[in-house]
Order: sequence, then structure tokens, then C-alpha cells
Amino acid sequence: MTEHSQVAGLSTDHLSNIESHLDRCYVQPGKLPGALTLVARQGEIAYVKAQGLMDVERNKPVRRDTVFRIYSMTKPITSIAMMQLYEQGRFLLDDPVHKYIPAWKTRRIYKSGVYPNFLTTPASSTMTIRDLFTHMSGLTYGFMQRTNVDAAYRELKLDGSRSMTLEALVDRLAELPLEFSPGTAWNYSVSTDVLGYLVQLLADKPFDEYLREHIFEPLDMPDTGFHVRDDQLDRFAACYQYQPGDQFALQDDPETSPFRRKPQFLSGGGGLVSTIDDYFHFAQALCQGGEFRGRRIIGRKTLEFMCRNHLPYNQDLPGLSVGAFSETPYAGTGFGLGFSVKTDVAKSQTNGSVGEYGWGGLASTNFFVDPVEELVMIFMTQLIPSSTYPIRQELRAIVNGALL
Repeated sequence: MTEHSQVAGLSTDHLSNIESHLDRCYVQPGKLPGALTLVARQGEIAYVKAQGLMDVERNKPVRRDTVFRIYSMTKPITSIAMMQLYEQGRFLLDDPVHKYIPAWKTRRIYKSGVYPNFLTTPASSTMTIRDLFTHMSGLTYGFMQRTNVDAAYRELKLDGSRSMTLEALVDRLAELPLEFSPGTAWNYSVSTDVLGYLVQLLADKPFDEYLREHIFEPLDMPDTGFHVRDDQLDRFAACYQYQPGDQFALQDDPETSPFRRKPQFLSGGGGLVSTIDDYFHFAQALCQGGEFRGRRIIGRKTLEFMCRNHLPYNQDLPGLSVGAFSETPYAGTGFGLGFSVKTDVAKSQTNGSVGEYGWGGLASTNFFVDPVEELVMIFMTQLIPSSTYPIRQELRAIVNGALL
């Protein structure tokens, strides 16, 4: 192997398989409009490649500075923001949530009925802040379409209607039953939106301002925010919805997108847009123990703590999950304070390292950090839902195969 065919211990020849695989299996057959992939090791970018179109209707190619809806890749950012406040002693993880949201003191569990006529029973445990981080709160998402409780979320538009506010979300959630007693099961939910509300409350500052001052500005993330500015519009991708027959249709036109307007609802669970380089700065800060280019956003020990499996008795997600949805394959994967965490490589059936962590978004975006290999990968596209194709696992196999 020549010295020119590797960067930071990654074979660049092997990484080129990313481009050929995505082109052959997804872009050319019309399964994806386009994609942008970045791989870095030891802080050095070894691979970045734009493919296909970011806006099919206008025939605009994907660019390195394309602005994407990152949806649930907002969650790790919100979790870091909240843990910055933990480092200041503003809260403890075992604090009951009702210490900060008094209306949540008496939470009840769904038994039967439909909204607004629910039959409920008292909760057997108190919801803690850790339950919000780990999605063991008993809250849910309306798009699960699994229970009568999530049907109420849909009716009340609790999944992130941009006209909602964080205060209104917290008030409405107080009136609805939980799916289960906190700490007894795992269910993907609006929990991280509630963390965004708590950041705002504890910092006494609007959530978007807090993120800008404490994460985006220190990490040089000028293109990340809750709406698309006028000067970003030309770079803003269209979003597409999967259609039967491995096709897609326009779901959100960039020109008329709700993301063009600053929302009232600053969703810590899924509200941000970003670029691949902005998100790389965030992911690389995590990979380097909490700092990037001399700017520290979180303490090394705090980050190590966040990236442990916080599920009871070190279980993985299949052992605790009541819903069939997640941004990660379940087996061999636990959950930390804001990330999925790989606990068993063989059981996960995907190449990697124990301790690898990351998350994805509704429009099929994804990132992971492997602290063992000092490896970061970020994948951007815009296809809803994220469960459509197994691209995440395929890319992990290719990227890990490039390690020398």
C-alpha cells in the first residue's frame, strides 16, 4: 500500500467504496435523491463526498455546505447542553422532574380509554431527570401510532407543531397519562424536548440563545439553528418521503418549508438544521473528550459518564423497549444520556467497537463516534422515514473495513 492511499490509518481506497455503494444501490436506482458522507479519524478528515441531488425538482446537486434537517440528531446537542448545567450543579440526575415542573408531581399511568376519557392508575415510581435522558420517562411520540396515548399526542400536536411553545408542551403533557411507570421500560419520546425546556428554565435564557452561546459559537457552527436564514436558502435541501416501490416524493419544498420561519417551538428533540461540517465540529468535540480546537464544551469525565449504558442491569434495548421504533438497531445496543451506546459488537451484528455511540434523524441522517478508534462518521440525506433502508449498518461495515 502506498503512503498516498491512507489518511490517519484509514485506507482511502477502501473508503471510496462508500461512493460506489451509495451510487450503485441508492442514488442511481432512485431510492435516495442524494447523499453527503464524512469520515474522520484522529481529528483528520479522511473522506468527504457529495453525491446526487439535494433538490430534485430544481436539479441542484448536493454540496458540502448543503443545509439539512437533522431532526433527532438535535437530541445529543440538547443532552450536552443539559449536562453543561449538571456540571454547574444546577440539578442532579435523580432529581424528580416535578422539582422543576410542579404540575408533573402526580403522574398517572394509562389503563384504558381514549382521549380525553382515559382510565388511569397511579404511577409506581417518580419520574427523574435521568428518565428523560434515557427515554425511560413513560412519555411517547404521536408518530408511534401504537397506543391511545400517542393518538392523544397526535390530536394535540405534541410532536413538534411549530406553533407550540415549550411551556405549552410541558403544560399539555401534565394532563396526559404516561405509557408506563418511569424507569420500568424504554420508549422513544418527547423526553428530549422536555430537557430543552429544562435547559431554558435552569439557564434562565431562551433555549436557542443558550445553544448558540454555549455550543454553536464555541464550536464554530454558524449554519446550525432552528430555522433556515435567507442567506442559507440557496443551500437548503428538499426533503422527500418514501413511496412504495423504492421511490420517493417531495415532502418539504425548501422554498415553502416551515423551517424558513423561526418557530415558536424550539424542539430539543428534533428542531435543528445543520451542515455536515458544523455537525462534524460537534461530533469531533465529543470524540476528543469534549473539546474542539481548544474550545471545551463538556468535561471529559462528564462525557464518559454520558456514554455509558444507563439502562438498568446493563440491558440492551430489546430487553426494555415497548415501542418498535428507534434510530438504531436494537440488539447489543444500550442507551446513555442522550445517545445509543454499543454494548456487544457480536450481538449488534454490525462491525464496530464496544462504547461506540451516536444517533440518527427522521430524514435518514446519522452519525457515530467510536472513541476506541478515534473515528467519526456523519451521513446526510433527506428521506423520511429513517427506517426505510439499512444504510447506517452498511456504512459502518465499509468505514470499519477501512481501518488499517
